[in-house]
Order: sequence, then C-alpha cells, then structure tokens
Amino acid sequence: MKHKTYDKLVKMAAEQANYVCLIDPDSTDVRESVDLAVKCEKYGADIILVGGSIMLHNRFRDTLRAIKNAVSIPVLIFPGVFEFVSPDADALLLLSVVSSRNAQMLIGDQVRSAPLIKSTGVEAIGTAYMLIESGSLSSVQYMSYSIPIPREKHDIAVAHALAAQYLGFRLLYMDAGSGADYSISPEMIKRVKQNTELPLFIGGGIRTPEDAYSKAEAGADFIVTGTSIENTKDHGLIKAFADAIHKR
Repeated sequence: MKHKTYDKLVKMAAEQANYVCLIDPDSTDVRESVDLAVKCEKYGADIILVGGSIMLHNRFRDTLRAIKNAVSIPVLIFPGVFEFVSPDADALLLLSVVSSRNAQMLIGDQVRSAPLIKSTGVEAIGTAYMLIESGSLSSVQYMSYSIPIPREKHDIAVAHALAAQYLGFRLLYMDAGSGADYSISPEMIKRVKQNTELPLFIGGGIRTPEDAYSKAEAGADFIVTGTSIENTKDHGLIKAFADAIHKR
C-alpha cells in the first residue's frame, strides 16, 4: 500500500499548524470551485479538501479534476457519499464516523467504497471522524443519523479518539458540521491532543481568524474552513485565516 500523501501530512503536522480549505461541489459550480481553490492556494492554504454531505449535482469528479489541475498543494477527497472516489486526488480520507452507533456510517459505506478505491488506485487514509455537538442540527448529523458528542464532554471525546488510535486509524477528524452555531472548543481539542498521537483535523463553525488561531494554539494540526470562505469576495479573509493558523 502506498502512503506518500499520508507521510506528507504527518510531516506537515510536525512542522506547523496547517490551513485547509473545504470546497463543496454542490455549493459552487466547477469554474467557481476552481477559482476558489486557486485563491486559497495563492493566499496561504496548505491543503484543499473536496467533498460534502450530499450530491445533488453530478459534478464532483469534474470539479476534483479541474482543481487538481489548477493547484500544486495537496488535494484530498472528503467523502460524504460513498461514490466520492477518484484517482484524480492525492488521497481520499476514508472516514468512519466513530462517534456514531450507526453501522452504515461505521463500516457500511466503507465496504461499498472499498472496491472503487482498489480499482482507481487512489491512496486511502483511514480517518476516524468524530461529530461534536454544535448547537444546531448539522447536515452531517441529519444525513448520518448520528448523535454528536456533547461539546462539554471532553472525556467522551478523548475516549473515542483513543479507541480510534488503538484500532489503527491514521488520522482524527473532529467536526462540528457545516454552518455550526459553535465551533469545537479549544479545551476539547487540547484534551484530545494531549492524550493521542494522531494528526488532528478540526472543522465546523470556524468563522474568524481568531477562532482558527485558538484551535491551532490548542493543538489542532489542520484547521478546516468551508462555509466561511465559499461566498466571500474578500481574499484578505483567506489570507487572514492562513496567517493566524501559521502563527502557531
């Protein structure tokens, strides 16, 4: 099995906190998605994630291919739908929703994706996905029939993260969900990071560079923004996010 991109992510996490832009092909058309990806790279993003919780428009593969051809930073698949598999990405985050008790989200969709992953040859990175309470019903919570981990229950989050590590997952992704009322607290991030060894992605509800910096300072290795930059015309906001995160 090849681990080229995963090894690169580990190295990136060891060197600094990293800024990740999430682009949802359902929210913007191909041209707009490519324009946003190019701006993200230009103004300091380290990684582009492509994906979302649902697929109303059949443009995932076209968007992914066009973004990959337009940027030089790593492009990863963030699969909310099992068909989100393509050889055009540097790697695919093979998510298992370890905070859920829904078998479909734990292993069912992964079984359906596995033959596609093998046939395309895309690098798959086993990623433990933890949904954290955000103050509102998020798309991922609704679509996955999952009860999120309560935002103040740090011990529960630590226990899930440790279980993921011992089960052999290679990344942790803690998410409050798209458009969350509240982002994940620095206190929870710090507790998880102190007790685990896996590179840590944090996303959902991060609207300001100051909030992004607080996540990096607490120990997050990869800070993800999506909704906050999708419709912005202010390129300075992207740069402000990157600068704040890179200060760690």
